[in-house]
Amino acid sequence: MGRTDTASRVIEAPPSSVYAALVDPNALVEWLPPHGMTARFEHFDARPGGRYRMVLTYVEAPESGGKTDDNSDVVEARFIDITPDDRVVQAVDFTSDDPSFAGTMTMTWAVSRVDGGTLVEFRADDVPPGISPEDHAAGMNSSLDNLAEYCARHNSPRPL
Repeated sequence: MGRTDTASRVIEAPPSSVYAALVDPNALVEWLPPHGMTARFEHFDARPGGRYRMVLTYVEAPESGGKTDDNSDVVEARFIDITPDDRVVQAVDFTSDDPSFAGTMTMTWAVSRVDGGTLVEFRADDVPPGISPEDHAAGMNSSLDNLAEYCARHNSPRPL
C-alpha cells in the first residue's frame, strides 16, 4: 500500500459551484495545474467509468524533466465515482518510463458546506514514490489556491 497525501481548504462559494468546477473540463484546465504548469485535455468524459487524458506542461521545465518527457506530465484517468455536489473519485496513472511513477493513484475530491463556504478535501491514495511528499503537498495546495481563485472569478455573489 502506497502513501496517502491530503490537503484541504475552505472556498467562499456554495458546494454546487465548487463541485461544478471539479467536473467541467474548461474549468479544470484553468485551476487544476499547479503553479508553473498549464494543461489541456486530449479527451474528457465525466461520468462513472468515463476517462480523460490530460497533458500538463511546465512553463519552465525542471532540470530533472517531467514524468513523461522533458517538459510534460501526461495523466490517464478514469472516473470511479461522481456524486453531484459531494465528491469526485478518479483512478490516475502517469504515462512514464520511470518505474517510480508507476501504479494507480486514487484521487478523491470531496466538497461539503461549512460556515463561510465550502470545505474542499483532496485525498490522494497510493501516491507513486517518485512524487515527493513535499512536491505533492505544494502541488495539491497550489491547485486548491487556484480553485479558490477560479471560484471567486467565475461565481456571482449568492448566499452560501
